[in-house]
Amino acid sequence: MGAFDEIKGKAKEAAGKVTGNERLEDEGKADQVKSDVVDAVKDGVNKVVGSFKDDSDK
Repeated sequence: MGAFDEIKGKAKEAAGKVTGNERLEDEGKADQVKSDVVDAVKDGVNKVVGSFKDDSDK
């Protein structure tokens, strides 16, 4: 989902710039931020899960 939102956001932002549509440009930027947040949360979850797996191996 993160990568798709990143690509979609860049496309919307570019389309907004070309057409002068600030709302579309802002939506594109928001989609890119959403992608970054989703990726950060996934990384955090993976680290937490990984730490529990490491502890259970001991």
